[in-house]
This record gives sequence, C-alpha cells and structure tokens, in this order.
Amino acid sequence: MRYAMKVNILFPVLNEHLRLENGIRKTEQYLRETSPVPYQITILDNGSDDDTPEIGKSLARELSHVEYVRIEQRGVGIAFRIGVERSDADLIGTMDIDLSTDITNVKKTIDLFLSDPSLDYVNASRFSKDSVTKGRKWYREITSAGLLAILKTVFHMKATDAICGFTFVRKEKALQLVKECYPDNGWFYMIEFLLRAERDNMNILDLPVKWQEDYNSTVHVWKTITNYLKNIARLQRDFRKEDKNAKKN
Repeated sequence: MRYAMKVNILFPVLNEHLRLENGIRKTEQYLRETSPVPYQITILDNGSDDDTPEIGKSLARELSHVEYVRIEQRGVGIAFRIGVERSDADLIGTMDIDLSTDITNVKKTIDLFLSDPSLDYVNASRFSKDSVTKGRKWYREITSAGLLAILKTVFHMKATDAICGFTFVRKEKALQLVKECYPDNGWFYMIEFLLRAERDNMNILDLPVKWQEDYNSTVHVWKTITNYLKNIARLQRDFRKEDKNAKKN
C-alpha cells in the first residue's frame, strides 16, 4: 500500500533516565494503534551523562520503529536541527519526553496534514482560548506570559504560544527554516524557528491542546529567561539587517 506521508517524531533528551522509557513506550504504542501513516520515533540524546544512553539503545534494539542517536553537544536546538537534517520522513514533529502535551494531539495533527496539503506547520498552544492546562506553576505562568508579550511586541508574533514543546512541520519547510535560523543550541532556537515561519508566510495552525505541567522538569527557568532576552535582542538586529538588505535589492 502506498502512503501519502511518513512521520518522524523527535525526542530531544538530556539525562532523562526517569522518563525516557515510559515516554517512548507510550508514544510507540499510541502510534502503533492509531497512526494512519508509517512512523518513526527518534531519540536525540544530546549529551546525557546518566544511564539515558543505555535505556535509549535498549529501546531502539527492542522496538523496530525507534532509533537512538547520540549527540555530544547539549541543547534542544542542536538536537532538533540534527534530527531534521537526518530524517527521511515527509512530516517531522518534536515533543517533550514527559508528554506534557496530551498524546492524542499526535493523531489529530497527522490527520490535519493529510487533509490539508497546504498546511505547513502546526504549533501547539497552551494559551489558546480552547486549550486546557493543568498544574501550571504560578511563576512559570508569569514568565511565559511575559515572554509572549515581548515576542508579540517586538516581532508582532501571531501565534498564541512559542514554547509548548509540540511542533510538527513538513520536511521541506523544516529544512528551509533550519537554513534561515541562527544555530543557537538552546530552547530559543524553537522560538526563532516559529518566528521565521511566520515571517516566511508559511501556513501555520495554532493548535489548542490539553497540557499537564510536569513537576520533574529539568528546565532552569531563570537561566533560560536570560538566554531568551539575549537572543531576542540578537534576532531583532538580524531581522532589521535582513529587511535593510531586502530593500537594497
């Protein structure tokens, strides 16, 4: 049977020995039971120094649709970039291994791409009026709202969320954005990825989701915020320079 599409879901992980096996097994079972297209799951281990590598390799040996890839540099950005560049799938997604975004959104997203050939990008949003979120810590609520306010003010971002941890993009569009984005290794890479997709007038769907806070998250909030602010200033300069050069041409 000839399928219209293949999907590859990328899981960037760093020292996730407590959550890796459960996240991968749950995702693989869900895809096996519901996916309307062929699928692959790629574990992108970016520098773990616990037993994450052993768990990842064991899962890849046992589950035929699971691949383990070791990346020696740390950061979600570099893991995602490498995952995009090496994937042979038509549709590339990335999710957090804690599955904070309800896994049922995966099939919903695949079906959206199958039904609409013009759709380029699905961006999950915790802040859509139709989303349901639970357990959100007050300080994360405040920092996320502050970040979104800055992104909307500085870049006129249309999306209602930029860092939900659930993104799906057609391969050719993903490769285009990888070429355009600054090679930041951290979380801001995913924000620039979305902002450049908007800047390129890609067809983006802001997807309402069910989302549950994971209290074992390894994200360092204040360090991440500092990095965001530096990169926002850098990207603003980059966009101004690009606009200036475009006017000259």
